[in-house]
Amino acid sequence: MRSEPVVLLSALVLLILFAACLFTPLLPLAPYARIDLENRLLSPCRQHTLGTDELGRDILSRLLSGGRVSLLISLIVVSTSLFTGTVIGSICGYTGGWIDEVVMRVADVLLAFPGILLAIGLIAVLGPSMGSVVTALIILGWVAYARLARSLTLKLRKLDFVNSSLSIGASPARILIRHVLPNLLPTLIVQASFGFAGMILAESSLSFLGLGVQPPQPSWGSMLSDGKNHLLDAPHLTVFPGLAIFLSVLCLNLLGDALRDRLDPRRSL
Repeated sequence: MRSEPVVLLSALVLLILFAACLFTPLLPLAPYARIDLENRLLSPCRQHTLGTDELGRDILSRLLSGGRVSLLISLIVVSTSLFTGTVIGSICGYTGGWIDEVVMRVADVLLAFPGILLAIGLIAVLGPSMGSVVTALIILGWVAYARLARSLTLKLRKLDFVNSSLSIGASPARILIRHVLPNLLPTLIVQASFGFAGMILAESSLSFLGLGVQPPQPSWGSMLSDGKNHLLDAPHLTVFPGLAIFLSVLCLNLLGDALRDRLDPRRSL
């Protein structure tokens, strides 16, 4: 089981990072789009805590503003995918039949393609934008939650408490809402914690390729892309957004591991 100091440190890092991104407009920072060519490619200094980019824009301001975009996209995608996948998967697992077969074959088709390549293809059709990224990632993201919810529902519907509810005349909708879904949530929440980290990576990858949010709005992936030509003369352009992605994903995975250990009684033995 993960040690408490590691879990607490991970939670603290995420809290500080997320709070800084959320309250960026309230911080005394230069606008993220302000161009100052006289101060381009500055190293971290007193005036610019994390330095400036090739157009003289403040890296700290762009890092926090970009973090708001990355975190917002990830939150929307994970919450929508979790809800959609849970509903579809639980219904398919409980009812079975042709509905289950059709939905699972669609899921198999989506899983047959590499996720990032399919996302690139979808965004190429829809056009690069924040909405396109969200749509593409949701189309891909619900599948994992649906398959997990379905497999758990197949086990739960055979248990005594479900059969008891059926024997007293409870409707399928009531059984799903009152008995099945509460037993699915712990496992699905753990899956969502890992999914959140995965979506940060996916959004950053798409933005790095120029398929995410468009300039002048920054994101962590686009900042990495902008700084790749200055790895030798201004490494801070890539170090800081890369570090933000690394810390976010690492801390979310550590918290996901701790949550899984806490919710799985077999791991506490």
